[in-house]
Amino acid sequence: LKEFCESYVKMARVLAGTVKGYIPAGMAKPAPPLGPILGQRGINIVQFCKDFNDKTAHIKPGVPLPTRIKYYNDRSFEFTTTAPPNSYFLKAAAGIEKGSDDPGNKIVATLTLKQIYEIAVVKSKDINMRNVPLESICRMLVGSARSIGIKVIDGNNKKLNDNFS
Repeated sequence: LKEFCESYVKMARVLAGTVKGYIPAGMAKPAPPLGPILGQRGINIVQFCKDFNDKTAHIKPGVPLPTRIKYYNDRSFEFTTTAPPNSYFLKAAAGIEKGSDDPGNKIVATLTLKQIYEIAVVKSKDINMRNVPLESICRMLVGSARSIGIKVIDGNNKKLNDNFS
């Protein structure tokens, strides 16, 4: 009977809206910009920050996580996080803070195909990539690398960006 009542209460709540954004892992705080965004939608800010920081405690602090927060008319909420963006992984692997000012002409770093593959393996575990072949994820990463000024080479120092056009 208890399970039936809980499921009935869940059915009674109505989705009021969603909020999407990037929140640093383990660093959610009630301060701006997160606090006002959640507060004006009636979400318990302190509870969200506590839940988010607990859920992301195993991730390196400060890693930007795409987060989707669903909030309901009864002031309850649910949130899901996915893997960090490609640019975060690529810049971390290349050891750079920001991409190129002129990506088509200026190369700021170089990655090997092995590094791209390792990033692709991590990205393949993401819920958004569950049905995408590893080769496609690698191609996508090579394109992202090109767009931020990172040159991709194979183990023999051969440039690969032109091969993936």
